[in-house]
Amino acid sequence: MNAFTAETPRWYAVHTHSLQEERAAENLNAWGIETFAPKFKEPRVNPYTGKPVYFTRSLFPRYMFARFDAGRMLRKVWFTRGVSKVVGFGDGPVPVEDEIIDMIKSHVGPDGFVQFNEELLKPGDKVVVRDGPLADLVGVFERDVEDGARVLMLLTAISYQGHVTIDRQLLKKIS
Repeated sequence: MNAFTAETPRWYAVHTHSLQEERAAENLNAWGIETFAPKFKEPRVNPYTGKPVYFTRSLFPRYMFARFDAGRMLRKVWFTRGVSKVVGFGDGPVPVEDEIIDMIKSHVGPDGFVQFNEELLKPGDKVVVRDGPLADLVGVFERDVEDGARVLMLLTAISYQGHVTIDRQLLKKIS
């Protein structure tokens, strides 16, 4: 069966114009098309305060997913403001399997952002600080604090031991 004659809505990858994922999503939603443009929070450490600052980034820059009936809506999608093209090969667009979209959606947290570095830390796990003023220091994970975005760890150095509360994103479990 050709993708153009599909009667049920399928997911397709949509290539957008530069920095226009939001515009394309809004315009496609106005057509009644479901969209999914996964985003994540990129942490960066403020060099002066040592605190993490988060920037919203697109998981797939210039790409998003749209669920529509290609037989009826492909032409409208192609000419929607913000859309560059629908990804395809040869004679038409190629659908993205529902399982792939479901897998990506399963990593979206309650805040609407894709969650990374969600490895389970257990009390006693050895960790290293990835970035910031404490970069490369090794310690032991003790427990989550606040909403789970920050953790308490015991720093271990040659002649010093001390507790520090640090952003979970800055830690990496080591074996």
